[in-house]
Amino acid sequence: MSTVATTDPVLTPRQATRVSLRGRLQDALPKIVLAPSFVITLIFVYGFIVWTAYLSFTNSKTFPSYALTGARAYQRLWRWTFENDPPSSWYTSITNMAIFGFLYVGICLALGLLLAILLDQKIRGEGLLRPIFLYPMALSFIVTGVAWKWFLDPGLGLEQTLHHFGWTSFHFDWIKNKDFVIYTVVIAGVWQASGFVMAMFLAGLRGIDGEIMKAAQIDGASPFQLYRRIVIPLLRPIFLSAFIVLAHMAIKSYDLVVALTSGGPGGSAWLPSNFMYEYTFKRNEMAVGSASAIIMLMTISAIIVPYLYSELKEKAR
Repeated sequence: MSTVATTDPVLTPRQATRVSLRGRLQDALPKIVLAPSFVITLIFVYGFIVWTAYLSFTNSKTFPSYALTGARAYQRLWRWTFENDPPSSWYTSITNMAIFGFLYVGICLALGLLLAILLDQKIRGEGLLRPIFLYPMALSFIVTGVAWKWFLDPGLGLEQTLHHFGWTSFHFDWIKNKDFVIYTVVIAGVWQASGFVMAMFLAGLRGIDGEIMKAAQIDGASPFQLYRRIVIPLLRPIFLSAFIVLAHMAIKSYDLVVALTSGGPGGSAWLPSNFMYEYTFKRNEMAVGSASAIIMLMTISAIIVPYLYSELKEKAR
């Protein structure tokens, strides 16, 4: 009985060096490919965040001033807030942010969940309804704002159309009314985002184990009890994810307000993002605009950081 011994080929020093270099290049290739994107992000995102924070502690006007003057820009913002100074529009901006954020997030979550539950009933035409509800999310905020501006304009939209049909007593001038114009922004925002939230909830509903549902039905649970006690609690991660996305979109909304209302009568539809742009680029108050931008960043961080912490904590378990 004979045995055949197998041995690895012996590499010459030059061949061994080539293999070593090739292995190092293969290991370094992902880093080399990602390095430009990393550097660009580091400079043009985080670098400019630091620069904006620095400018918020200066007295910058039309051009940057690098001499630190303390928190005067923040003091001016909050003084305007507590004094409710109309020319500043900061009080209006944060008030509108509270109204828009609460209604936008709340209605989108409720409407998205309702639509998802209805579509989950295996209704006829579901394949057609899903893209119809999702289509608004494919549009930019500019297109959405312009479309709803035409629709809500009393001179050529809904009001004018109903007047042509004989309902001359109908009036809907919210888009020109400073007390109600922010609610038109809510309407347009909800129309665009509710279909996206519906898709998130529908994916969550389709991922629930059907055996749990059947067991609850056998135990005599009504449809209302089934959704209230079992389905909706199981959708908690979807609720949290949708809330984070919607809150982020609400805080940074700018183009929707501009396209829909042009800021509203006297800036009555301003959000903090509109205030930041106006004061930085039009009123030559770069320090004040930078301070408002940092406050927006802190608001977004206050929402996202706890979410990321909870996600990382769950993965670590």
